[in-house]
Amino acid sequence: MAEVRLIDVREEILAENRQEAGDIRARLERHGVFMLNLMSSPGSGKTSLILRTIGELKKTVRIAVIEGDIDAMVDAERVAREGIPAVQIRTGGACHLDAPMIAAALRELDLAVLDCIIIENVGNLVCPAEFDTGAARRAVILSVPEGDDKPLKYPLIFSVSDLLVINKIDYLEGSDFDLDALRERALRLNPRIRILPLSCRTGEGISPWIDWLRGEIENVRRT
Repeated sequence: MAEVRLIDVREEILAENRQEAGDIRARLERHGVFMLNLMSSPGSGKTSLILRTIGELKKTVRIAVIEGDIDAMVDAERVAREGIPAVQIRTGGACHLDAPMIAAALRELDLAVLDCIIIENVGNLVCPAEFDTGAARRAVILSVPEGDDKPLKYPLIFSVSDLLVINKIDYLEGSDFDLDALRERALRLNPRIRILPLSCRTGEGISPWIDWLRGEIENVRRT
């Protein structure tokens, strides 16, 4: 009987991705640029949070956005209308962004004139959690209408994220969303995760988010 050889293609792909992500991180550190990987399911408010952030910071922080989408360019066009450099990555069916995609996007940006890059990952709570993009920090958005049980269903994305944004808290009243239960579930998976409830629509809770982002940008500038 002939020997059967096993090739673990997935592990090889992830290993190559980790190497590229490390190279991206080193390059951004040399330029003093902070990059955030923003992940969530579709409709949770990634673009709304990015636009709110641009409105708060664009006078003092030089921001660019990398948009990931399966096909459309709608979100990138909304960002560009704010006068912010935007690069669209059309994944053509892929459910996540990875380090080679981000490396290609970075070639379209002048890092010498930037302080912060926000990646809007493809709307998905599974695949984006597996691929390191080279970002310094990862944040996941969970909106109130999605329910408080998502850490039970999609534990990996909460385990690898540095920050959990709970968006649309203006919907809390009258809903069965249990904020305490969500906190407990997220912290059980990841004791170091920071949790910030806010509403992009009303502006409630936006200040702590902006303060966190400013702090991360300043930390990279100082290194």
